[in-house]
Amino acid sequence: MKLSSIRLASAALAVTAALAASTAGAQSLRYAHVGSEGDIQHWFAAETATRIPEATGGDVTVTVFPNSQLGGVQETIDGVRSGSITMAHHEFASLAQLVEDIAVFNAPFIYRDGEHALKATDPRTSPVLQAFNEQLIENGNMRVIGRLFRGARQMTAKMPVYSPADLEGQPFRGVPLQLWTTMIKGFGAIPTPVEVSELPTALMTGMVVGQENPLTMINANKLYEVQSHVMLTGHMQNVLPVFINEDAWQSISEENREKVLDALDELAYETLATAQQAEQDLVGELTEKGMTFITAEDGLKLDEFRAGVVAQVNEDFPTWAPYIEQIAAIE
Repeated sequence: MKLSSIRLASAALAVTAALAASTAGAQSLRYAHVGSEGDIQHWFAAETATRIPEATGGDVTVTVFPNSQLGGVQETIDGVRSGSITMAHHEFASLAQLVEDIAVFNAPFIYRDGEHALKATDPRTSPVLQAFNEQLIENGNMRVIGRLFRGARQMTAKMPVYSPADLEGQPFRGVPLQLWTTMIKGFGAIPTPVEVSELPTALMTGMVVGQENPLTMINANKLYEVQSHVMLTGHMQNVLPVFINEDAWQSISEENREKVLDALDELAYETLATAQQAEQDLVGELTEKGMTFITAEDGLKLDEFRAGVVAQVNEDFPTWAPYIEQIAAIE
């Protein structure tokens, strides 16, 4: 059979399967995200598209639209709210336009580790997330039903950094958002917004002396060519919420909703394991590329960084205090 004939036959089978699913009353979910197809975000979404139909016996199907195919962050939020997009994932801070304080889940030093981050954002067991879900349903016609873990953000610089005193008066790159400005000030440095596309040049020219990102990004963007040291601060555990249109969620049977939650929870812990393994591998890889790692065992004063950042967060985001306490209490 010619390749064209195979393609036509495959297309016909796909249409037949879709019609059969429709006839059987299957719920079809349109899942959008802005990540590239090589990112762990897309792996998570693609696995969701495989495992949810398996878990529900085909009652719920998922079609993934990666790389901003259905629009950027704002279009995605608006789409899930209206129902034109069924589900999506992005930063908690992107949902702050609907529920302002939900950005607390992005706060630096709020989690003890990656596992704590997943527990604090578990839609079935976290009282903090459940309270925010009630507000999301009311204000945005959506709810968080899962999450994925992208890794911990670490600090790099052109010199060794052991405490906030080493960064005093130094320009340090920050994401151009208020939370990052707050964090960099807490580091003891001068917040200097730089777009990620301009970061290597800014580091090379000395416009900024350092930056912070997951090790995967540091390696992929070859920052080892312009930075000499990595401080394993783990100041942010990057967890992305998976959210769904509330009307679509309620149209799924209660039994299948539980199966969807089970599948997403299992995937969340797989992303955690993947990110942790990648970090372990990258420590060795980046060391071979000339970077020096500094940990608490080497004298990194994590307590001083934590104290400075927490104090600045409390000053700039005073309404977050009760949520931070509740998250800290989650075991």
